[in-house]
Amino acid sequence: MAEGDPVAPKPRASAPAAALLASAFIVSTCGLIYELLASTLASYLLGDSVTQFSTVIGTYLFAMGVGSWCSRYVKRDELRLFIRVELLIAVLGGASAAALFVLFPLVEHFRVALYGLVLGIGFLVGLEIPLLIRILRVFDFRETVSNVLTFDYVGALVASLLFPLLLMPHLGMIRTGFLFGILNAAVALAVLVTLPRAAGFRLEKITGVLVLLGLGAGFVASDRLQRWAEVASYGEPVIYAMSTKYQRIVLTRHDDDLRLYLNGNLQFSSRDEYRYHEALVHPVLGRVANPRNVLILGGGDGLAAREVLKHPEVQHLTLVDLDDEMTKLFSKTAMLTDLNKGSLTDKRMTLLNADGFRWARETGASKPGQYDAIIVDFPDPVDYSVGKLYTETFYRAVRKLLAPGGMMVVQSTSPLVAPMAYWTVASTLEAAGLQTRGYHVYVPSFGEWGFVLAAEGPIPNGARIPAGGRFLTPQIDQRLFDFPPDMARRPAPVNRLDNQVLVREFADAWSKYEG
Repeated sequence: MAEGDPVAPKPRASAPAAALLASAFIVSTCGLIYELLASTLASYLLGDSVTQFSTVIGTYLFAMGVGSWCSRYVKRDELRLFIRVELLIAVLGGASAAALFVLFPLVEHFRVALYGLVLGIGFLVGLEIPLLIRILRVFDFRETVSNVLTFDYVGALVASLLFPLLLMPHLGMIRTGFLFGILNAAVALAVLVTLPRAAGFRLEKITGVLVLLGLGAGFVASDRLQRWAEVASYGEPVIYAMSTKYQRIVLTRHDDDLRLYLNGNLQFSSRDEYRYHEALVHPVLGRVANPRNVLILGGGDGLAAREVLKHPEVQHLTLVDLDDEMTKLFSKTAMLTDLNKGSLTDKRMTLLNADGFRWARETGASKPGQYDAIIVDFPDPVDYSVGKLYTETFYRAVRKLLAPGGMMVVQSTSPLVAPMAYWTVASTLEAAGLQTRGYHVYVPSFGEWGFVLAAEGPIPNGARIPAGGRFLTPQIDQRLFDFPPDMARRPAPVNRLDNQVLVREFADAWSKYEG
């Protein structure tokens, strides 16, 4: 070429190149979905969502970096390796949620399996984009890199929106994993069909078809796999399981023992739940002069409401629970309405499905002083989304809802297993301007369990306890307030929105107790 002649242009993108660029979008979406699946599943099974998301995402990104670095040692046959990587990711990523659910009750060191899988998937995902860029190197380099990275980032955005808004509520974790494994396998097969250079890849084509069929079978059998894993985990027959927008609801039954689990955590056993709920409700209502208007925050199973409605003075009961699927289940299922005595459909009941934190702040600001008694019955603070419901900010909002002379009670975890967490609840209520009295009760399914009464003024000693209860009497009520030395009051921090010390105290105590 003579000096001054124009430079020959690079070939423009063809149909095969367009297919490869489209695959960048799909593999990026799949890669982020696997990352979100592993983080969510670790949070679901191990608790403390911030720790699990941070460690899983950090491990995943590190593994991606290692995979990208190792791609430099690929000197030839990039297309064949890219297809094999896609099929490996399809298998590992697609089956990851199902495998981890199955392994959780079976292996002693579950975190080794979790992080080993995260490292494997991350490493393979890290290989994808460098290989794809090298396959497309016959085209203009700047345009190729720009296009691949654009599709990569757009795919990440799509995944981050699809996962919480569509996939988790409607498909669940196991089915979502298989679906995106199918997409990864489909990318590999599409490349095999589209690119002339892949015409002779007979082994890869057969493998791709087998992987696609296997993942499709897994997708179809997702519910059965989830049920099998849950039966293995709980050790009891699962009679109902559902993933809602907010949580996994599982009911088990063995003989006469009906149990509710939310996100794998036991909420009640029908054999002894009356001990918990009588102790939760009657000490607070029995110390309020005239509890006509009562509020329950949480308690979507209707069991606390059942006890509230035993007080003839109660004229109106409001229950605020986030999950409408939970309240529907306990409003319409015969064996559950037998347990809660139809409390959720009682004529005195107003049932609201709303976020308790937001509802309390908005209602306290617009309509303060409505409730003579407030019962706060949220799940334990296993992560920061629940931990905000135990903060000073939240308790100040709830305090505004109390009528003059009103009183509230908060379920507050075990003062024996987690004494610092328990007394942190008391310290936080006091920081919100309330006086407190702690008490505890033995519930066989949970062990020693604690509650905290709170009011703007002094809390009376005696309480009116309705007759006919299975556990609580006025004499037993008095004994609940005695704490032996191993559960006695100790200095404890205040749980605020910006520190969430309660979540860490709770996780540390229970991890030591459970070994």
